[in-house]
Amino acid sequence: MHSSLTHRARLAAIALIAALTAIPAAAQEVTLKLHQFLPENSFVPAHILTPWADRIEAESGGRIKVERYPSMVLGGKPSDLIDQAIDGQVDVVWTLAGYTPGRFPRAEVVELPFMSRDAVPTSRALWRMAQGWDEFKPVHLLGIWVHGPGVIHSARPVTKLEDMRGLSLRAPSRAASMLLERLRAAPVGLPAPQIMEALSKGVIEGALLPWEVTSSIRVSEVVKNHTEFPDRAVYTAVLMLAMNDARYQALPPDLRAVIDAASGEAFSVAAAKAQQDADAPQREAAIAAGAVVTVLDPAEAARWVEAGEGVIADWSAAARGFDGAAAVAEARAAIDAAATE
Repeated sequence: MHSSLTHRARLAAIALIAALTAIPAAAQEVTLKLHQFLPENSFVPAHILTPWADRIEAESGGRIKVERYPSMVLGGKPSDLIDQAIDGQVDVVWTLAGYTPGRFPRAEVVELPFMSRDAVPTSRALWRMAQGWDEFKPVHLLGIWVHGPGVIHSARPVTKLEDMRGLSLRAPSRAASMLLERLRAAPVGLPAPQIMEALSKGVIEGALLPWEVTSSIRVSEVVKNHTEFPDRAVYTAVLMLAMNDARYQALPPDLRAVIDAASGEAFSVAAAKAQQDADAPQREAAIAAGAVVTVLDPAEAARWVEAGEGVIADWSAAARGFDGAAAVAEARAAIDAAATE
């Protein structure tokens, strides 16, 4: 009898030790809330954010769960997203730097007119430069990139510089607004989800957008004129995936390593390439539906580039806390170097 009690006591002790040992592992199971502004079936959520989240869940062995919240369903406006990440209301956000003008002044350098020819080297250079910029320190930056070349989508044709006069267009960033103002157009700052309603109500006559996003917000259903540039982007926008820094730092090292492996420069470049590659199918679909696409000839495009240089000079002169001209030179050199890799 005594032997049986002793045996049972030992088994109970072993069970207690096993239960106590399991507590730290259970405590390491993490749920991350990812909040962003587009419908979940839009290109970026479906083809970039979802694969990123799926990879983290799989490579963590299920110890990380990523809850995905599209279309601002957790509340607020797209311009609130970065503060939601900083304040810890959510864990991860995907947003545009341009939704909070002046918040990321150094990042604006790649948004300046005609700075980008190809989203891939521009994004590689952007990721590398951003590692040294204090403006991103309030968050843990998981990825930062630009989309493919911006296009002028408008109700009336734009075939020359003079056609921009008085044209009300959605502008996605401060740099884009500066260019439109110089061209005597009327910039209207709007996040992407509000573009269709603004077009339908006549608040704007068109929008600056890459082709990739036009189908998800149905721009080609409303405007039929689209103006492109032969070898440069009239504009591009900085997109970023950012995490609450305290939340990231509090993770166990092995789970941070899982997130690191799915993020960073390689992820940023892959995201840029995916978005840029998605431009062509949307362009073809718009043409099939009756769109008129105008590609400006080199001589006409050169007039726009000259106007863009004026914007770059103004931006450089207005920079505060850093040398604007030096930032432009650094960005151009970094993009050129990345293009050779």
